[in-house]
Amino acid sequence: MIASLATAAIFAAQFLLLLGMGMAIIRMMRGPRAQDRVLALDALTIDGMLLLLTIGIRTGSILYIEAGLIIALLGFAAAAGFAKFLLRGEVIE
Repeated sequence: MIASLATAAIFAAQFLLLLGMGMAIIRMMRGPRAQDRVLALDALTIDGMLLLLTIGIRTGSILYIEAGLIIALLGFAAAAGFAKFLLRGEVIE
């Protein structure tokens, strides 16, 4: 009973994360400003990381969790770089 409830919750979370990724892609395409597009890209990387973590929980493989951590680190660096570029117009000073 508990295992089937946990499995259903993981599938529901994965569906909602995919829905969030789709909405972030739409915002990236339709965003009126560059700041909206950067924020949507950050949301997309967070949703992708969480989707990998839920896949790792469902399959029991540590490989997906490590991939999620790598995406989290790269997503943070990319968001910081984009924010600095939008703020000053250059990334490297």
